[in-house]
Amino acid sequence: MEFSKIVLDRISYYLRERNETISVAESVTSGSIQQAFSQMPSAENFYSGGITTYTLEQKVKHLNVDQQEAEMANCVSKSITETMALNVAKLFDTDWAVATTGYSTPVEESKGEIFAHYAVVYKGEIIISGCIELHPLTKPMDAQQYFTEVILSCLRAEVKKKTQKLTTKY
Repeated sequence: MEFSKIVLDRISYYLRERNETISVAESVTSGSIQQAFSQMPSAENFYSGGITTYTLEQKVKHLNVDQQEAEMANCVSKSITETMALNVAKLFDTDWAVATTGYSTPVEESKGEIFAHYAVVYKGEIIISGCIELHPLTKPMDAQQYFTEVILSCLRAEVKKKTQKLTTKY
């Protein structure tokens, strides 16, 4: 999987400039966001690690997702994604965290739709949470790549905003 070098370089630069760390919790993107972080310049200075959890049991065990809520939503909802992001930040003790859940193939549980929920956390607060929808005929690998690119672009924008606020002089 190839990623935008500009996006990767900018995320790396902003996190290093701020001396902040990040972690990742993935489901629908199946490790592709973690792969992108491993390709960033000086990743060892800000990328603490990640976890890919596909099953309800593993999301409950490792990311403290509420089992009853997960059962009702088949582990895919805005709330579950936000919980994953908050808890992966705690698990890895990072300033930032990103999480994803969703479906890269149209299945009965998704009502035939392809979509990804994502959340970005900064210092224990959800700063962005959204859903990306794709056409049901999108190929699974294409869906995962698109989800990853959009989420990384959103993250870049959020880290940039925080960096600009830090450097703005009054």
